[in-house]
Amino acid sequence: MNSSLLISTYNWPEALRLILETVRIQTVSPLEVVIADDGSGPETREVITEFRDILDIPIKHVWQEDRGFRASRIRNLAIKECEAEYIIQIDGDTLLHPRFIEDHHSLALDNHFISGSRVLVGESATHEAIKSGKFTFSPISRGIKNRLNALHFPELGSRYSVNGLPPEELIYKIRGCNMSFWKRDLLAINGYDENFEGWGREDSELVWRLLVKGCFLRQVKLAAIQYHLHHKPNSRNHFQENHLRLLEVMASATYYAENGIFKEEFDTIPSIVLPE
Repeated sequence: MNSSLLISTYNWPEALRLILETVRIQTVSPLEVVIADDGSGPETREVITEFRDILDIPIKHVWQEDRGFRASRIRNLAIKECEAEYIIQIDGDTLLHPRFIEDHHSLALDNHFISGSRVLVGESATHEAIKSGKFTFSPISRGIKNRLNALHFPELGSRYSVNGLPPEELIYKIRGCNMSFWKRDLLAINGYDENFEGWGREDSELVWRLLVKGCFLRQVKLAAIQYHLHHKPNSRNHFQENHLRLLEVMASATYYAENGIFKEEFDTIPSIVLPE
């Protein structure tokens, strides 16, 4: 099995550096790393250039102009660049357990997608990690919350499922910062809906359409562990608008996003895969 590790990022090169350090120590490496960059400055590109010489796998840098929070669009652009059959998606504020990739691979099933949990790293512990370059945590580390989520027992975690819940409840349990999918399933629903701009509900909406298509969710515990670094919350200015858009999609029973990866109209908003 091969996978592309898709990392969303925006103007936090210090965190991206730590993430790439955790990629370096994975027990199983992805085929490639694809950075979905929502308009970061040159410091982010410098980190990526540095790690192209450190990691023994390719790093692609997919960048778009900074026009506010447009996670859906930059993820779609990155998905198109992924060469592997399986995509593991994380955010640019999450550090990975050494067996993170291995766990996602071992838990992958045909016609299923995975949503994992996260361990919350407190503000002081995050500042110390950034300052010292520390990129490993454990269940007994100081300054973390959701400590049980740091326990690694994948044999038990593989039995955990929330598929008994109705889809209307499932979608609100999803964390887009720790997910994996078959690329063919993402293409079948046309990826993320780019009508979602600003923070909120873009991941829930994607999951809803995957479920409508007939895919099944595996919500993983005790495996695929990641540590979420503390930061100021994103603006919620668009949350209500996005929530109403989600409800409209849920009422429509459609699973294909018209404004997704593939578009009928020519997209004039510039984007670029930055050269190595």
